Amino acid sequence: MSSSFLSEAHTDIPLDFDKPILAVPDSHAWPKSDDAPTGDWSEKQRGIPTVDLSDPNVAEVIGRACEQWGAFQVTNHGVPLRLLKDVEAEARRLFCLPTRQKMKALRLPGGSTGYGIPKISNFFSKLMWHEGFTIMGSPVDHARELWPDDYERFCRVMEDHQKKMKKLAKQILVLILDWLKISKEDINWLCDTSCTLALQLNSYPSCPDPKHAMGLAPHTDTSLFTIIYQSHGSGLQLYHDGVGWLTVSPVAGALIVNVGDILHILSNGRFLSVLHRAVVNRTQHRVSMAYFYSLPLTSNVFPLPMLTNSREKHPRYRSIMVKEYFDIKAKHLNDALSLIRT
Repeated sequence: MSSSFLSEAHTDIPLDFDKPILAVPDSHAWPKSDDAPTGDWSEKQRGIPTVDLSDPNVAEVIGRACEQWGAFQVTNHGVPLRLLKDVEAEARRLFCLPTRQKMKALRLPGGSTGYGIPKISNFFSKLMWHEGFTIMGSPVDHARELWPDDYERFCRVMEDHQKKMKKLAKQILVLILDWLKISKEDINWLCDTSCTLALQLNSYPSCPDPKHAMGLAPHTDTSLFTIIYQSHGSGLQLYHDGVGWLTVSPVAGALIVNVGDILHILSNGRFLSVLHRAVVNRTQHRVSMAYFYSLPLTSNVFPLPMLTNSREKHPRYRSIMVKEYFDIKAKHLNDALSLIRT
């Protein structure tokens, strides 16, 4: 991809979905591709593992899923279904606002929060059938712009959701480190770190020609891992070597966990930073909520020494400050990991 193309800034304004759209505009028209899985892959094998957090062997099940898939679905996670439905309802309330109203919360140039298109858009020649809203901490400032007289409910639901997801994320991280046989001191060092958190609300409106549109282009997440709730059918797809793109069919009440680049580095490549994308459909307006859990920007990240202390297991990645890695990812997207290999 040419550097001249990367220097061209996409507009930060999503397509105006208020208006009836009878055909996908050229700006959003992606080439049609065959998305069917390839190879000898039975229907029964296609689903990513589902992990019950009450299972006494939960750490092992999660560890194997991270190694083999880079993703799993988790049940008995402690996040009330009622809260997930409330978050979904508030997300739909936001995305159903008139475009002129949503524009009042437009993400500022170089900013991280608010309404806008995916931040990975500059890496692709076509735009995505997507509108998003990013929250880091309290959403009150943007919410006041959207609902001057009725913003408290949105803020209350989103803040409650973030608290529950943070608790779940810490629990999952401890289980992962436990399975890797990391010492208690190392678990405390990592888990006591003030992690960075972000909540992304995603909207995928119904599309007149879903085969020629892309909800979210293929990418890996930069985070330790991402916890996703998707509603109303499946739209998330994961790439699995030797098979191709596989649709993640929702399990009732479950949340999806994707391994990100930072956990891939910490595990010395043992856990897979999974390539994923989102597709759209003709009849449904689908929303999803993604919670990103990562280390602070000022932290150094490197393969954990206890995973690289033998002749056969040398560090595959150099030590790097999280902020520096984020900057590399912002410039090189899915090539970022290869640029810090030793």
